[in-house]
This record gives sequence, structure tokens and C-alpha cells, in this order.
Amino acid sequence: MKNKWIDQPFLPQNNVTGVIVDGRVSKALTNNLYQMGIHIVKTPFCRELYEGIAYHPDILVHPINGKNIVLAPNVYQKLKASIESYGLNVIKGETVLKRNYPENIAYNIARVSNYAIHNLKYTDKLTLKLLEENDVTCIHVKQGYSKCSICVVDEAAIITSDRGIGKAIGKYGIDALIISPGYIDLLGLDYGFIGGISGLVGKKILAFSGLLCYHPDYRRILKFLEEHQVKPIFLENRKPIDIGSIIPFLEMAY
Repeated sequence: MKNKWIDQPFLPQNNVTGVIVDGRVSKALTNNLYQMGIHIVKTPFCRELYEGIAYHPDILVHPINGKNIVLAPNVYQKLKASIESYGLNVIKGETVLKRNYPENIAYNIARVSNYAIHNLKYTDKLTLKLLEENDVTCIHVKQGYSKCSICVVDEAAIITSDRGIGKAIGKYGIDALIISPGYIDLLGLDYGFIGGISGLVGKKILAFSGLLCYHPDYRRILKFLEEHQVKPIFLENRKPIDIGSIIPFLEMAY
């Protein structure tokens, strides 16, 4: 399959120059990002976590804003230099991640515009403080794997299979498309999540790790993206794999 963006004129809109991805992603996926002029930082293995999420960036890091990014202490030394080389201020979080829920969710915070969505009982305290200092509104939800569960479409829209999240963020004027759970691969587990296969790589460009046609709600998803004038691109010609999100960290306005 030909990469969807090759003959399309929307690349000049791209304002992301760097993303963080799972250290295990395929060469095909990284090559397609490189073709867009995007720099890539790959996560290291976090031995304290189970294999399925041991490299997942949405578990290991959280960008506060365009200048500051928090890393879990588990991977701080391994990732610090790579991210600092792009001129960012790297901050060591307080919470050391452990294998099982809820001790592995401290940094799995979804950001939609100036909102941070998470189970605030388990958010890393330093990260929470930094968010508040940056005037980010924190929204409490029961779902601890918030970033995994949320595909950020734009500054006012998300896709999720978690109805609780959809209900909670509706109060803040955020449009939510609720889809069926499953139909996404995740190593060692029954299925992955829509947030884990996606990431904004431009203001109106949303990348997916695989093809949406494997999901029964793909027509609804494509229609929702069209309504929000967001163009999808597919980084591999296969069923989507939960890779712990594609985390933009350079020149990206949440």
C-alpha cells in the first residue's frame, strides 16, 4: 500500500519536528516519520514493567509544555541526554513505576489543549504540580490508563472506548467519539487502545500505527476526523498495534 501522505499537499502544515516512540517500533514506521521530516527518540526498556508496556512512551514520559518534559525515574538516565539534545528541560518525576496497576500509571496523562485527563489519585505529584503551575486544568476520571484510552484529535475532540471519560470531558466542551473496545493488538494482552496507536504529528495531521479498516467503527472514526478537518495517515499497512502512543515533544501546541 502506498503511504497515504505521499501525493497529498498538507505536509507544509506539519508543525511537529520530534516525537517519542516505543523503542521496538518497526523500521517501516520510523522511515515513514522520517519522510515527514520528524526526528525520533526511541524509548529504552523499563525492566520494572511487564513486557507489553515496558517501552511505551505514554507510560514513561509526559510533556508539560513545549519546553519541559517529565520522565519516570526508571528511565531518566537513559532518556535524559537524547531529549536534552533538542533543547528541552528534562525533569525527573517523583514516582518510580512498578509492574502492576495502579503503580504503573503515574505519567499516563492525556492532554487535550489546556486540559490534563487522568485518575488524579495516582498522578505523579511533581507532574501534577507542574501542570497546575502552567495553568492546566486537571480533569479526574476513573480510568488510570487515560492516555492509552484517548486518541487526541485536536484541541477540542477525542476518540475513546471509555464511556466514563467521554462523560467527564463533555462537561468541558470537548467532543468525544465513543467507539467499541478492542480490535487493536497489544503484546501479551487481549487488546490495546485507540490512544496507544495514535498521535498528532501536525496541527491537523493524525498518525496511526496501522490501518483503521480493521476496526468495526472505522467509518465513524474517519467521518469524525473529517468533521474536525483532521487528516489521518497510516504508518504501516497492517492491523494497528498499541505502541504506547506517538508523543509529540517538539513544536507542538497541545
